[in-house]
Amino acid sequence: MHISSGLLSSARKVIRSPHFWAVLAIFAIGITLHYPEQLIPWGATAISSFLGTTRHTAERVFFLIPITYASFIFGLRGGIASLVAAGFIMLPRAIFISQVPVDAILESSGVIIVGGVVNLWFYMHRKDIAQRRSIEEALVRIIDGSSIPSFVINKQRKVTHWNTAIEALTGIKREEIIGTDEQWRAFYTEKRPVMADLIVDGSSKKEIETYYKNGYKRSQLIHGAYEAEGWFPALGKDGKYLHFSASPIRNNDGEITGAIETLENITERKKAEENLRYYLQEITKAQEEERKRIARELHDSSAQNLIALLHQLDNLLTDKTKLPVSEAKALWGFYEQIRDTLQEVRRFSRDLRPSILDDLGLLPALEWVTDDLKSTYWIEVDLKVLGNERRLFPETELLLFRIVQEALRNIAKHAEATMAEVKVKFDEDRIAVTISDNGKGFEPPESLGALTPTGKLGLAGMQERVQLLGGKLKLESKPGKGTKIFVEAPV
Repeated sequence: MHISSGLLSSARKVIRSPHFWAVLAIFAIGITLHYPEQLIPWGATAISSFLGTTRHTAERVFFLIPITYASFIFGLRGGIASLVAAGFIMLPRAIFISQVPVDAILESSGVIIVGGVVNLWFYMHRKDIAQRRSIEEALVRIIDGSSIPSFVINKQRKVTHWNTAIEALTGIKREEIIGTDEQWRAFYTEKRPVMADLIVDGSSKKEIETYYKNGYKRSQLIHGAYEAEGWFPALGKDGKYLHFSASPIRNNDGEITGAIETLENITERKKAEENLRYYLQEITKAQEEERKRIARELHDSSAQNLIALLHQLDNLLTDKTKLPVSEAKALWGFYEQIRDTLQEVRRFSRDLRPSILDDLGLLPALEWVTDDLKSTYWIEVDLKVLGNERRLFPETELLLFRIVQEALRNIAKHAEATMAEVKVKFDEDRIAVTISDNGKGFEPPESLGALTPTGKLGLAGMQERVQLLGGKLKLESKPGKGTKIFVEAPV
């Protein structure tokens, strides 16, 4: 019952359509043209006679018009019905009336085949459109149902999707922006391309750097995608920090047809990082002040006491007549031990806070620490300086010195190296330091954040100091291939 009622409802809908009656009218014209002598006995002439042919070729081809029309309007079922109707109309003449039945049947079959191809093409085309529409609707549901602020643009940079989450983030409603190329309004006060625009345009790395400087990187997961972080003062009342990534949308041929950009509000995270950096900076300052105080105490108190004790022993040992030989030898042993201890105390004092760093700057301090490594551990160390040498802020020089000092200490204690190199390059607004060795190397963790859990406390301390400088640290190492540490920081 349900099936029959459904068919009746569909039939009523088709019959009520003006297109149905238009198809019937075209079929009626076709029947009249195909059977003129039978339907109009007072002298009607077939179209084929005007064209100089003896068969009804043109009238048969005419039936492709209602077949195509029905297929376009009513889909596959309408097309098949029109094919059947056209067949029933053409075959009687081809079989019973035509002077050349074989040719007439072939022509009628050709019309049916062409009509079938047209039907199939419309069906596949309609199916393809339906699939695209389904995919697009699914994309709309996914994007709009996501809590991640997102928008999509097409090849012409026009916004096609603008989800609810980005409405809440930017305050711009989708009705205002879909169909326009004004996505920049959400982030900037003046018109300029956003990351998705550059992806769609196929911009080069140099072009992307023009807008995002060093604040971007390639995605490690998606080919052709980029991500970045930035401060956007135009967002909200007080501005916002955003992490955003833009990925290309490609067709089946791999051509870019659009791009999707997702955003994440990282303002709270950035504030927490700034607070953490401030606390870390204060702790580092306190540590350095404590180092300076202990170094001064060692130099002014402990070292001086040891020197005085050495003088007393020296005076005692000078008068050899008053001491037996065995006791004199014992005292000389004490003298040498105290002298070695004095040297260690002095070295500790210099390591804690080398006065050469405060007095002469970074490069002389690096020369001292590399020479110390040579003399103490017999490791050949080469110091290279490139660019325009100059003094930096004391805090910057101190942090860079500590990074190099920790790296050289690791080489001495763990690398089993025979050679090392420290390279310092001064640029206009940046400084780059590279520390490398030919030691045994190791397998570094996947992320620098995993240095502390893996016991690499020295490297973790270097990473913290680089963060205080607002710079970047890169680590390269392989077992048996040595280690390289790259540090870059603004100055």
